[in-house]
Formats: sequence, C-alpha cells, structure tokens
Amino acid sequence: REDRSMTDTAMTDTAMTDTAMTDTATTDPDPALDANGIVQKLRATFATGVTRPAAWRREQLEGLYRLFVEGEEELVEALRLDLGRPRLEAFVGDIGHAKGELRYLAKHVERWMKPTKVKVPALAAPGRAAIQPEPLGVALVIAPWNYPIQLLLEPMAAALAAGNCVVGKPSELAPACSAAIVRLVPRYVDGDAVTIVEGGVAATTALLDERWDHIFFTGSTNVGRVVAEAAAKHLTPTTLELGGKSPCYVHSSADLGVAARRIVWGKFLNAGQTCIAPDYVLVDRAVRDDLVAELKDKVHDAFGADPARSDSYGRIVNERHLGRLRGLLDAEGSGAVVTGGPAPGGVAGGDRYLAPTVVVEPDPGGPLMSEEIFGPILPVLAVDGPQGAIDFVNARPKPLALYAFSGEDEPVDAVLAGTSSGGVCVNQTLMHLLPPELPFGGVGDSGDGAYHGKAGFDRFSHHKSVLRKPTRPDLKLLYPPYSKLAEKLVSKLLR
Repeated sequence: REDRSMTDTAMTDTAMTDTAMTDTATTDPDPALDANGIVQKLRATFATGVTRPAAWRREQLEGLYRLFVEGEEELVEALRLDLGRPRLEAFVGDIGHAKGELRYLAKHVERWMKPTKVKVPALAAPGRAAIQPEPLGVALVIAPWNYPIQLLLEPMAAALAAGNCVVGKPSELAPACSAAIVRLVPRYVDGDAVTIVEGGVAATTALLDERWDHIFFTGSTNVGRVVAEAAAKHLTPTTLELGGKSPCYVHSSADLGVAARRIVWGKFLNAGQTCIAPDYVLVDRAVRDDLVAELKDKVHDAFGADPARSDSYGRIVNERHLGRLRGLLDAEGSGAVVTGGPAPGGVAGGDRYLAPTVVVEPDPGGPLMSEEIFGPILPVLAVDGPQGAIDFVNARPKPLALYAFSGEDEPVDAVLAGTSSGGVCVNQTLMHLLPPELPFGGVGDSGDGAYHGKAGFDRFSHHKSVLRKPTRPDLKLLYPPYSKLAEKLVSKLLR
C-alpha cells in the first residue's frame, strides 16, 4: 500500500489549509482496523437485498430521527465540549437541520424510488422506457469537525434513503461528538448495514485503500484532492463538499444596518468555523466606513462588550487552529483591526477563545486573503461597484457560497451573472442551506456534486435506463441484409 503524506488534523479537517499543515508525517493505514472485513460484511448485507425495499429505508431514516429526539441532550453537550457551541447554535447548526432533512427524506423516498417513464422514439417502438433508480452498494462518508453531527449523519441518511449500506467516519478532532455518534447510531439503525469507524489519519487511510461504490467527503480542498486520488485508483465516484473563500458583496443601496446584522450572524456563528460563512466582505467604496461602523455596532449588540463572557459565542476547535488564526492576524498586510483581534480582550488563554474580529483593507495578496480563514476574522475591502466585486471574485477560485446585499435588483443580477459559485443567498447569509429542494454543493475548487433532499438521493443512486420491448411485431427493418427501402425509411425516422 502506498504511503500518503498528510497531517493529523488535515485529513478530516474542514478548511485546514497548507499553512496549518505543520505536523506532516507519512502515515500508513491502521493495521488494527480491518477495513476490508468491514467492507466485505456490508457487501454481504447488500447482496441479500435487505436494503432495497422502501420500508427498510424509511425505518433507517425514522430511526435516525429518533436518535436526534432521544439523544438531543447528549448531542448538545458533546457540541459544547468540542466547540463551545451555544445550545441554540447546536440545534440550528446540527440537530434541527438534520431532523428536517430526515423528515423530508422519509416523506419522499418511496416516490423517488419509482421508475420515471420516458418516451420511446419511433425507431424503437413499440416499447416502454423508464429510468430506474437503484442503490450503488456500499458507501463511505467522511465528516469534518465543524458541524460534526449534521455533516456525518445527513450524508449517511441520503445513502440509506437510496438503499445503500454505509460506513460513517466521524472526525477525531471532535472527540465528544464522535463518541456520542458511536454510542447512539447502533441503537437506531440496522447494524448489519451501517458501521461507524473512529480513528485518525491512519484509520481514514485504511478506509480509503478499499474499493467503495461511492465516497462522500466534506473537508478542505487540499484533502479533497487526496480523497479523489485514492478514489481514482478504483474508479470510485465521489462527492466532494469542500470550501473556499466565500465572498459577500454589499452595494451602496443596501440597508447597511440589516446587512451588518446578518453578516455578523453568518460570519460568527460557530466562531466562524462554517464552510459557507462569509469569508470576506466587498463593499462599495462610498459606504465602506458606514458599513464598518455598523459591523462594529452589531458585533457589540450580539456579543456584548466582552464576547468572552457571552453565552452566545463559541470557541475555536483546538489550540492548533487558534494559533493559525492568530498567525493570520499577526501577518504583515492583515489590515487595520476595528474590533476584536489579538489585542487585550482579543484572546483569552486556556479556553480557545478568539474575539469576533473585523479588519479593514488587508493586502489582497496577503495570507488573510489567500486562504480560507475558517474562524472569526472578517476582512472588509472597498470596491468600485458591482463590476469591481465581480473582478475581485473572478480572480480567485470559485467559492462555495456568494452573498449579495442590495436594495436594487440590478446590482445583484449583475453579480450573479458575472460570477460562479456553489450557491447564492441574497440579502441574507447561510439560509440558502435550508430549503431541502435546493441542492447544496460546490463548483470547481469548492466541490463536486450536491446533496440535500432529492439531490442526495440521486447522488447515492444509479439511474439505470431500461427499455422493454415485446417480441411481436418483429420488424426486419434494421436487420441485414439492408435494402434501399430500409435506408430511406430509417433516414426519415431519424430526422
């Protein structure tokens, strides 16, 4: 087996970038983990056909829903331990969203399973044609630490809705959540079809060495490349939910007070450790200072004079990530801090706290603007109107999300038409994640493939084309020996 060079944190760490990967080591697969045995057991289960009926699929989805209901307190406490997550954020970010997704999947899965009839062209008539969704087989879901419950169990739910067996790999960087998942999941789903594997890089490497029917990975773009490389050896299809620097554009016509409040909420939820958080703000030059003043006020409104004492503000996942964020603030060209930062009141030792921080006009080519921040630091840069914002965004890799605030439709339409992103939310942040009918996923460096609702069911299904023909009549038009009459008739039928 080929050695892979990756860090302990990077393998399952959403948006841990190259600068954070400082403890690089060559990692062999975990010899204590019988990854092949796990896969073969699940393949044997899949071969029995037990996962195919709609009743089995609904039973798994309803079981996971009960997990969230009956295990809510345990999950809330685990999120507090790992991320300092306030109760409301724990519910909104992980528990409530997942429950809504599970309800939606359970309600619609039987209808999605049915064949979709399509028309048969004249040359193939008489006959019946349909598209038949079928499960892929055995899937692997690798989750990150920032939303460690939602981003593991929702993709697993999509795989189960599609009739697959599945292995879930929680992040070792959220140990309390990982332990809760290991305790709870087997109580609510078919243990012959669902397995949870804990462990670090070696365990993930061992899993990636196996042949899967689908791999679903949420994490950084850099590690996404490692996953894609491993999958390519077996020609395994993948869904890669990655990250990037999601921009927020504020037009001069926007309600700056409302925009600032919503940007502050979206940015500092989970202490900024959200893949679709606004990574930076581009604002029309004429209103930059007004927006900055509003942002500063809204941070105070949300978290008080000392956010370290706020019950509504989370913590950084670990000291390593905290050190990376502090390094970004200390780097040359990081801009002027207008609130928060590493100054007194900015960092409290021992509890992984970094204040909600707003900086103005950092160097566009500096470290703060060159990698996904993934923390509570919000850069603000002035641009010359919508075209200035479009040019700035297009000079960088395609983002996972894009936000636009405006009191007029024209600037928003211009930005949407002039840029490419995984998703867009206008005059709000994050909420495009909520409608189950909206597929969620990235484009380019920010990901490949989408899920939520039917998109998730489709992602874990093969849509098989089926044509059924009767044996009579058996027209000889297409069979040799060919005649001139056949050539003319076929030519007309194919026009």
